[in-house]
Amino acid sequence: MRRVRKISPMIRRLLTAAAGLILFAPLTLAAQNCALCYTQAASTSARFLHALRSGILIMMIPPFLMSVAFTVVAYRRRNTFHTPQ
Repeated sequence: MRRVRKISPMIRRLLTAAAGLILFAPLTLAAQNCALCYTQAASTSARFLHALRSGILIMMIPPFLMSVAFTVVAYRRRNTFHTPQ
């Protein structure tokens, strides 16, 4: 029989908030819709578009990993300075 882990209320609230942001955020938040960028990208070849998309993805990975690392460290050390009464 498999043991099921319970999710803490704080984690459940965070997941609910993240899902709400993803589902209900306007599509304009997904991209800046810069007219100059759009015309430049539209006038290039498919090879350049592939490189542009790869570059954007590569530039997103380090900030994402740093924010995840910061969140994990903060979560693990949340009770470091807690004084029991």
